[in-house]
Amino acid sequence: MPCHPARARELLRAQMAAVFRRFPFTIILKNRVGGDVQPVAVKIDPGSKTTGVAVVAETDQAKTVVVAAEIEHRGQKIKAALETRAANRRSRRARKTRYRQPRFQNRTRQKGWLPPSLESRISNVLTWVARISRLCPVTAISMELVRFDMQAMENPEISGVEYQQGTLAGYELREYLLEKWGRKCAYCGKEGVPLQIEHIHPKSKGGSDRVSNLTLACEPCNQRKGNNPIEVFLKAKPEVLAKINRQAKAPLQDAAAVNASRWELFGRLKATGFPIECGTGGHTKFNRVTQGYPKAHWIDAACVGKSGTQVRISETHPLRIKAYGHGTRQRCRTDKFGFPSRHVDGRKSHLGFQTGDIVRAVVPNGKYTGTHEGRVAIRFKGYFQIGIVAVHPKHVAKVHRSDGYSYGHGDFFADSHGSSPRLKPGVSSARRD
Repeated sequence: MPCHPARARELLRAQMAAVFRRFPFTIILKNRVGGDVQPVAVKIDPGSKTTGVAVVAETDQAKTVVVAAEIEHRGQKIKAALETRAANRRSRRARKTRYRQPRFQNRTRQKGWLPPSLESRISNVLTWVARISRLCPVTAISMELVRFDMQAMENPEISGVEYQQGTLAGYELREYLLEKWGRKCAYCGKEGVPLQIEHIHPKSKGGSDRVSNLTLACEPCNQRKGNNPIEVFLKAKPEVLAKINRQAKAPLQDAAAVNASRWELFGRLKATGFPIECGTGGHTKFNRVTQGYPKAHWIDAACVGKSGTQVRISETHPLRIKAYGHGTRQRCRTDKFGFPSRHVDGRKSHLGFQTGDIVRAVVPNGKYTGTHEGRVAIRFKGYFQIGIVAVHPKHVAKVHRSDGYSYGHGDFFADSHGSSPRLKPGVSSARRD
């Protein structure tokens, strides 16, 4: 059952509990076998590069975020690796060297197939929902199913005047434009200033309200442009004019990645048996802005859906989770030309350690005297590596076994190079009965 960090420290000092898991920091009671638990909900804000996760406990008084995390995906790395492999195959075919002809009859795809880069994003979310449900008494799941209501932006009358002029009027459109134009003025590039929705082709001269004709501008630029055509206003800046015309018609790549995988994620979460609440990106932003919270992935997750109102996030620091994968089965590396360069040892563990384990090394003397903590790279001969620090295996103790992720708080991850500061348990602690 989630509890306050101070309570967790008291139980550990009194030896009434033991550390069950480091990330997320979890303790297990030694002498309790029963008791009531408080139901919690897992709330998810899926993203192309980063997904926010919040565990919210609802009581009679308020809804409180007890665990927060941000998962950094590796979809772009997977895509780059597949492109490199494809380039190597093409180069072998062009050189007429060793090359296996394609077997088209074997290229069957199962129903619901997604590219590996998108599949990894879904797997990361499902993995952490399963882990949290094993540690906390989860009773419901909330997720942002669609980032933007595209139909409402293209045709505001699609659901009637009440929908157009409702509480959320403009939030779907504004959030989309903020993402598309990088949250800065399209004309001068200023960031961190109030931005206004601007018609690229003036509405007074026949310009439409479609998304492709809208951009963001700061107040001075908007006033200077007035109802002048953009070609006249940016006559002295042809490069800016070309960039705006190009970006106005370009689709939002990250939004496309999320939209391509949203229903598959929804279906797999529904298969878990938990009731699922859905919301849009505009509704999420409305809940966050009305409560006065800053922009963050985990805060957006806490504000998803109708249950995202009156949520308390004080004293919560998110756990940063970075997906690294589980290694590779490739036993022969290639150079940049696609030729075999070296063979890799098939073993994955040595002396009880595996590359990717988070360890702590206490070095008594020598060049690297001190305490070092981070992800370890094992060596079958000689010293292990923790970043740039080389330590003897006898000084190494395992803190958290390799599970395909690295952890940290703020901008620090457990795979930092050099002497790593000791990772502290997050404010959001969990107790397992």
